[in-house]
Amino acid sequence: MDVRRNLILIALMLVIVLSLASVSTAEEWIRKANMLTPRSLFSTAVVNGAIYAIGGLNSITIDVYNPGTNTWTKKSDIPTSQAYRLGMSANVINGLIYLIGGSIGFGSALPNVDVYNPGTDTWTRKADMPTPRVFLTASVVNGIIYTIGGRAGSVNGSSVATVEAYDPGTNTWTKKTDMPTARDLLSSDVVNGIIYAVGGDGSTGNHAEVEAYNPATDTWTKKANIPFAIFGMSVNAVNGLIYVIGGFGMPSIVEVYDPATDTWARKADMPTNRGYHSASVVNGIIYVIGGSIDPSSGSPIAEGVVEIYDPFRAPKRPSLDTDKLATLWGKVKASD
Repeated sequence: MDVRRNLILIALMLVIVLSLASVSTAEEWIRKANMLTPRSLFSTAVVNGAIYAIGGLNSITIDVYNPGTNTWTKKSDIPTSQAYRLGMSANVINGLIYLIGGSIGFGSALPNVDVYNPGTDTWTRKADMPTPRVFLTASVVNGIIYTIGGRAGSVNGSSVATVEAYDPGTNTWTKKTDMPTARDLLSSDVVNGIIYAVGGDGSTGNHAEVEAYNPATDTWTKKANIPFAIFGMSVNAVNGLIYVIGGFGMPSIVEVYDPATDTWARKADMPTNRGYHSASVVNGIIYVIGGSIDPSSGSPIAEGVVEIYDPFRAPKRPSLDTDKLATLWGKVKASD
């Protein structure tokens, strides 16, 4: 009888182990081919399913990633007259990439709007942003680019709450209502026409604020803070949820925000601790690219790492096959 009981207990333990193992597999991140040029403080954008990694620390190059073949290709350099451009935003409208703001090296903030055409591998200069800014964020709603926050003047300048909207159709800018909390090194994305500005850095330290902007009414609304203050992270919307990944403060953490319930949930950690990276979504998969492992240095260490996260296989709390457990436990009790 003891032998039978021990065998059943072993089977019970196997069910537990296998149940936990299946959850672990679902939580896995997958490593992909490194970038051609390691970089941080750069930006990415997606055109026709390809990811364009643009500029950044020590780089004026464009590397293009093809998720289907897991390969990178070099394209034309950013049109700058000096070393490299960092801390800018990149947004796509009608197949063109709009590169806005940033700075040349760790110098003055730029007003530049440079447009890259992937089809011709060429650049065109557009109307300058009214307020030169670096470490800003930007998002697109109904074909208009909304530039939000950042540092004015230079990389050592003050955080601002400035919001300015660019219309590519008329090549003009319009001043909008300031963000409630001045900050830089923040990130943003759009759900149902609302822009969610998350985290950031500022004169008062790191920020946990989440503030939502409605372009239709030109108004801001305070939302539930992210569970920890963070800056230099990536923010991507997938299926109505906002995924906040990495950043300095919690460099491996993945938190997901649900705008419908104004709540946060923890997901599987990113394998490589980093911030100042960029991330883009292709076919519902988040590609987290590059970044830095040292935010305190004047020249952060750039990485070429690429890791992907699939929200459709999003991690869940470990759950066990309760039917199997109940059956086995009943057998154990019956053997007493």
